[in-house]
Amino acid sequence: MSARDLSQLIRSRSVSPVEVVKAFLQRIEQINPILNAIITVADDVLDRAQTAEAAVMSGKNPGLLHGVPVTVKDTIDTAGILTTSGSRIRSNHVPLHDATAVARLKAVGAIVLGKTNTPEMAIPYETENPIFGRTNNPYDLKKTCGGSSGGEAAAIAACLSPAGIGSDLSGSIRVSAHFCGIVGLKPTTGRVPMDGHTPAAIGPLSLGACIGPMARSVRDVKLLFDVLNGEESLVAEKSELRGIRVGMYVENPNTRITAETRAAVEVAAMALSDAHLDVAEATPPAVAEGSRLWIELFSSAAANQLRDFYQGNEEYAGPMVTSILNTTEEKVLDMAGKIDQAEALARALVERERLREELLRWMKTTPLILTPVGAMPAFDHSAKRIFVGRDSFSVFRAFGYSQAFNVFGLPSVCVPAGQSAEGLPIGVQIVGQPNEEKTVLSAAAIIEEKLGGWRRPPQF
Repeated sequence: MSARDLSQLIRSRSVSPVEVVKAFLQRIEQINPILNAIITVADDVLDRAQTAEAAVMSGKNPGLLHGVPVTVKDTIDTAGILTTSGSRIRSNHVPLHDATAVARLKAVGAIVLGKTNTPEMAIPYETENPIFGRTNNPYDLKKTCGGSSGGEAAAIAACLSPAGIGSDLSGSIRVSAHFCGIVGLKPTTGRVPMDGHTPAAIGPLSLGACIGPMARSVRDVKLLFDVLNGEESLVAEKSELRGIRVGMYVENPNTRITAETRAAVEVAAMALSDAHLDVAEATPPAVAEGSRLWIELFSSAAANQLRDFYQGNEEYAGPMVTSILNTTEEKVLDMAGKIDQAEALARALVERERLREELLRWMKTTPLILTPVGAMPAFDHSAKRIFVGRDSFSVFRAFGYSQAFNVFGLPSVCVPAGQSAEGLPIGVQIVGQPNEEKTVLSAAAIIEEKLGGWRRPPQF
């Protein structure tokens, strides 16, 4: 059942928040040992449910999410609930305060059910860390659920949670949503506060990192986004989208996509065309440079942040972080080298601004982009390279379609649009102009309505 429907049932006193929370706790007990998606259940979740029930019974005006349980990625601070970021340095870290995003959910009555798994310090597209281990994909346990918001996506897809929040610097919300068959929104950079997130979104990382909502339906993602954003963003009616130009972008010169991925984009394009949007194949300027610019803007900053975070505690790092620390250590720079690095970053920032302006000019006449999330559906656990036909490339390179829109800070939503022959979900990505979340969500709703949206994992 959706978060919105649960909220309505609670408001009408048709169901108690205690009953709802107990149902999810039972589901977690049954299913989570197989998936390992939720790694911490809040100690006070039943107490909060009882308080929510008492408020409803006393006639108090409930908030939008009153009594509705939500989950939170383990990189985002939750007061009184273990928050580790998958790092052994933080294995006993219990924040005193909520991140603003969490506080806003609580302010409208949401109950934090628990925390969802993440890779150590939110690094790769695979959810595994030295504290809690690996999270499996609910559609195929041999496959990854994605990362770094993979635990959140897996929990929502398997109905361990109705909705929640993740974070995204290189596609983490959208790739995980794509792999797990749910909806995930990367808002415009800066639209949702990023405080209380570890790793912190500071320096160049602040250009691309964001917190965003994840759920099984577009309307639930829209509901959570309104809360996170602090204001209601009215979703446009279909008639308002009539005639709007959509550029269908599938030919990235750096990445080949599977035939099934292309088919999902094409059927999504047909759904938009049937709703009278003007869809045509197009290559937006600048986006093919996304992966290269991502590396130039963010990789050194992220590595330096890791080095500072683990300094003196390197023995606590897991394999992925250790590899990055060792590589960074080999490149410790003298003053001249640091100046060269600063100049390279400055050049990348200037290029980013130039290309972003070029892309935004193009989007004045083509306000929406329809594109893959990545080159393929969920891959096997621990895969290092991706194979599409005879082509082989790195896992990082496979998601240039997503990375580009972190670089340029644009809103982007992943919505289910198909599945592979093996039954793995395939999502597509709708990208819009800055602060046009309502438009991308409206287009996503058309695709969801036409193609059916989330499909329950067969084994769950």
